Amino acid sequence: MTDLNSPSLYFNRELSWLEFNTRVLAQANNKSLPPLEKLKFLAIYGTNLDEFYMIRVAGLKALLYAGIQEIGADKLTPKEQLDAIHLYLHNEQRVLEKHYQDILLELGLHSVYIKAFDTIKKKQKKEIEKIFFEQIFPVIIPIAIDTTHPFPHLNNLSFGIAITLIDKQSNLKNGLIRIPRILPRFIQVDSVFVPIESVVENFISDLFPGYKSVASTAFRVTRNADIAITEQEADDFLEILEEGLRARNKGSLVRLELIEGADKDLIKFLTTHLKLYENDIYFYKDTPLNLGSFWQIIGNKNLSNLMLPVYAPKTLPPLNQDDICKIIEKEDILLYHPYDSFDPILKFIKQASSDPSTLAIRMTLYRVGASSPIVKSLIRAVQDGKQVTVLVELKARFDEENNLHWAKALEDAGAHVVYGIPGLKVHAKIAQVIKREKNRLKSYLHLATGNYNPTTAKIYTDISYFTTKINLNNDATRFFHFLTGFSTKTTLDSLYISPTQIKPRLIEMIKKESSYAHKGHIILKSNSLVDPDIIKALYQASQKGTVIDLIIRGICALRPQVKGASETIRVYSIIGKYLEHPRIYYFKHDSAKCYISSADLMPRNLVRRVELMTPIQEPKLSSRIEKILLIQLRDNQLRWELNANGKYHKLTSTGEIINNHNILEEYTNKMYNKADKPIPKYLDRLANKILEKGK
Repeated sequence: MTDLNSPSLYFNRELSWLEFNTRVLAQANNKSLPPLEKLKFLAIYGTNLDEFYMIRVAGLKALLYAGIQEIGADKLTPKEQLDAIHLYLHNEQRVLEKHYQDILLELGLHSVYIKAFDTIKKKQKKEIEKIFFEQIFPVIIPIAIDTTHPFPHLNNLSFGIAITLIDKQSNLKNGLIRIPRILPRFIQVDSVFVPIESVVENFISDLFPGYKSVASTAFRVTRNADIAITEQEADDFLEILEEGLRARNKGSLVRLELIEGADKDLIKFLTTHLKLYENDIYFYKDTPLNLGSFWQIIGNKNLSNLMLPVYAPKTLPPLNQDDICKIIEKEDILLYHPYDSFDPILKFIKQASSDPSTLAIRMTLYRVGASSPIVKSLIRAVQDGKQVTVLVELKARFDEENNLHWAKALEDAGAHVVYGIPGLKVHAKIAQVIKREKNRLKSYLHLATGNYNPTTAKIYTDISYFTTKINLNNDATRFFHFLTGFSTKTTLDSLYISPTQIKPRLIEMIKKESSYAHKGHIILKSNSLVDPDIIKALYQASQKGTVIDLIIRGICALRPQVKGASETIRVYSIIGKYLEHPRIYYFKHDSAKCYISSADLMPRNLVRRVELMTPIQEPKLSSRIEKILLIQLRDNQLRWELNANGKYHKLTSTGEIINNHNILEEYTNKMYNKADKPIPKYLDRLANKILEKGK
């Protein structure tokens, strides 16, 4: 019998994440995509990598300095992981640079260019010179470094230019030019985008009169951005968080990015002051620093022809009628965003806020965005005398400032605001509206896998579920009592809550499905799979012959297709136009079959967060989810498969193209266009057709 505790059965989570980001990078070389769509994936890749360094690499460094050795089921030490990360990313840099150069060539075919200042036309230089002195020179920050001018503190993700200067007496000086974030990353003239550092480098003598530039290099620093908060009384929590946000810019340095070929003395000048090791330095040869800044070009409306067509989410019957609550009184409703519009959720809260029969609105808010129509509706509800209770999770990483702003606005309006639970992060997605109708109370419930954020709802795939089921609403009421009260051991009857119920329930269902041996079928769709207990349960089910399909977008610590342990397990990842975000757990022989959840299969979600898992008991809705999963398992355009060696390979076909994102767009459009007629079982027929061809 295979030892299921063997480190050889577990992939390292950090290296698995790097494999995920490699799949993102591969989209930049996808021949079927237009050039700015490819550039978008370079921007996503770079932004992902920034966060990885700020949190994961910073955490590994902290463990290394603390002398901690083993931290995961794979048994790799922090040093071994850091060395492997460094090697992996240095090898990948050449791939990144090749993709970028290919994109530049393709953009050139459309007369769009990203060029350094010294390579553009004379007329364009004149225009940029005017822009420099009018818009850049007044806000740029030149800094001399000497005995009276100490090396300045550089905030997290600071971007600038390090320089060596010489005066008329041949005296050498070092200095910095800080480039504030309020300035654009690229200066645009016609259809030419010029990196701002190449513009500024041309005018160094104007910033340091009496000196000439001997050497210069653009640089960018990354710091530990994980906020460590010691939770105290709720009254103090806002102040604690604000202090943590200020401290984020002062975290320890974890990365220095430079241009390849930078002057060695300049590099020594930077590393001496920044106290960084050689392995913390990354040199870029043919790509600008800060890949995430490509969004400036990608978002240019005049270049929208170089992106994929924007899909307009649809509101399908019966939600195209006026009163959302009356609709969900008649039947449960399932939405699959972004194909189905997020507008019904906004409408649900907006209508409740203005309905005189509404007594109370309760919600959890995790990532609401900078402009939140939902929060504005909640504030109106408070002003109208309704009871509004909102859990605003202030510990939502990198959304703390937005959430802090909205929490204060809600509290100022008079809402009852809860700032989270000590020791736990609240990640559940739930909204409940309670109305008084004919002298009785009626509850309406919305549960989801994604955030109450209309912006991300257009690019993330997620599931929403409306219901008036009494058992689910009773559990929702108890859930909100748990959030506002003191109990830490709450259990629910029909819904499942973590940290007390979701993990035991999942393991129980895995074991039950495995009792059907080779007739059993499990499909788990999640962002990440890391939890060792869940993985062991899946290995045990596989040993009994149960068919297990895992659709894991990002990190997967489970090693598939290992003889005696995971022979019946296949692991897939879908990377495409939309970010796959729903958590769906399917068990063929379970009474509900499909469960939706806010929880990924990670210890942090199952043990250290408050999450919800919802059984989809309506056969029609459960069947729809099952068909979506089966179509994704036949996708031959966006699907990658994980091999036993930890590498992924792209699944392709010479037959009929099956791109699940396109199929679901087409399906929703078809349903929308036939809204005035009986809607055919198009998805069923489509899924069955695809499945037949896949046999």
